[in-house]
Amino acid sequence: MKINVRGLGFALLTAVLPCAAAVSGEAVYQRRCAACHDSASDTTPPRDALKQLSAARILRTLEFGVMMNIAFVLNREEREAVANYLGVQRPDAPVPAQAYCTDRTVNIGGSPGSTWNGWGPDLSNTRYTTTSAIRLDQVGKLKLKWAYAFDGDVSAFGAPTVLGSTLFVGSAGGAVQALSTDTGCVRWLYQASGPVRSALVAVPNGKTHVLVFTDLIGWAYGVEAESGQLLWKKKPEPHETTKLTGSAAVHDGVVFIPAASAEETRSRNPDYPCCTFRGSVTALRAKDGTEVWKTYTIREKPRELEKGPDNVGTWGPSGAGVWGSPTLDAKRGLLYITTGDNYSTPATDMSDSVLALDIKTGRIVWSNQVTPGDIFGGACSGGKCPGPDYDFGSSVLIEKLPDGRDVLLAGQKSGVVYALDPEHKGAILWQTRVGKGGTNGGVQWGMASDGQQVYAAVSDLVRKAPPGTVIQVGLPPDPTQGGGLTALKISSGEKVWYAAPQPCGSTPKCSPAQPAAVTAIPGVVFSGSDDGHLRAYATEDGRVLWDFDTVREFQTANGVRGKGGSLDGAGPVLVGGMLFVNSGYARNGGIAGNVLLAFAPEE
Repeated sequence: MKINVRGLGFALLTAVLPCAAAVSGEAVYQRRCAACHDSASDTTPPRDALKQLSAARILRTLEFGVMMNIAFVLNREEREAVANYLGVQRPDAPVPAQAYCTDRTVNIGGSPGSTWNGWGPDLSNTRYTTTSAIRLDQVGKLKLKWAYAFDGDVSAFGAPTVLGSTLFVGSAGGAVQALSTDTGCVRWLYQASGPVRSALVAVPNGKTHVLVFTDLIGWAYGVEAESGQLLWKKKPEPHETTKLTGSAAVHDGVVFIPAASAEETRSRNPDYPCCTFRGSVTALRAKDGTEVWKTYTIREKPRELEKGPDNVGTWGPSGAGVWGSPTLDAKRGLLYITTGDNYSTPATDMSDSVLALDIKTGRIVWSNQVTPGDIFGGACSGGKCPGPDYDFGSSVLIEKLPDGRDVLLAGQKSGVVYALDPEHKGAILWQTRVGKGGTNGGVQWGMASDGQQVYAAVSDLVRKAPPGTVIQVGLPPDPTQGGGLTALKISSGEKVWYAAPQPCGSTPKCSPAQPAAVTAIPGVVFSGSDDGHLRAYATEDGRVLWDFDTVREFQTANGVRGKGGSLDGAGPVLVGGMLFVNSGYARNGGIAGNVLLAFAPEE
């Protein structure tokens, strides 16, 4: 294992990690790490150097840091064991005292004036707001107001939530912060057990509010919004590889937690019997975390399919994870979700699908599978996996057609946008290709819609790979290929305009891919790119109105060294006359960074 000491970042403010009794950390180290760290070079720290770090910091680096591309073959128990074996059992450094607000009061009230609560400003997940005080004629005047750096992190991917004058956001280090929207000072901080990528959702709870969020190692949390105090914590899905990326949706005091998984990549480990995870949605009471119902996206439990003297065996069916935030249709009493591919045979009938679930019971009312037979895993080579890896990673959008009928809009990694009829079991009304699609292609994390047009940015990331290369992990991105933003008529799927990507030249680890979720206000749609640029496009014709390059050093409100990088995952949030966005998601070999940026129009 090679570790860049400067990249060993993921701070944990709580104390001791749980010990992994069943696994020997020393044995894991000898098998997976000793070859590099016992004969260290200038770029590989020796074992003695690692033993000076906290076990928490080592685990963060293995879970979601510079070591993740090496450590993915280890299960969580093995990662915890080797971290405990190497590291010191102590908490990492707290937030600097000067980073805290003089007045740490969080006052949300019954109905705060400026809100972006969860994945979007409303339950339809259109990522469109008319309440932002930023007007079309002010977009070109947007200036950086403040920056906040996540100490020790090399990725920034949390989805911000804004309630009144407080912004709530998680981090790759697991620190959940309540910040002043005006200055970026800290009002409180809660330390989660794993990286927090999902948006926090506030649910009224008497005179206070419960913030519900999840982490990337499978925990769901309820924290009091006003104080940051933990109210409850539980694992809605017990599978060891559970990865909770999608933000919760909320209805009548119940939150709906989608579950995906990292098991797809485990198949690269020949010692791992792949695969047994099933995607799910779990309904929990926001006030105490008690379960209301649970629904799996694969009906049958996985079973062992084969095992021999020369292999550890294979299991199935598996996969069909739910990566995006559920979408609520209160009028029909339905919850819409999208699903990913299968990880192993046999193929199932609800992978790569749009599903409608009964809000009260979780019963599957209907499903529409748009890509049957998509079986894909990290060990695929040649024709071993029949599937194209066309997951749905983004949420369903609910809109209205000109005749008043509702329509569901869904963007897929295939590069196709679908319009579905909620009155006829999700029957396809139209479908339009907006990208090439692929493993790192198509619509990745989210579209936006203003009621007339739907805006779909695509990743279509390409790597500099020799001809015939199938497994491309670790290869650099091609700086000339990928990206693009398309506007489609909601009524017909007709293309209104296409904004071509802008190649990023010789910048290291740069790609013009546009995987991040997009966000719209009247007249403007915002889209981030792997090259670190956040751009504002005119909804009329797609021309660029504003372009800010986030790949730079920033002076930060909390006095921590900050740097921007790739824009991926959660898109920008516009509320209360300000724009907030995280910069530095180094997924797929992108540009590392660790900052939350706040913009406002220059007066």
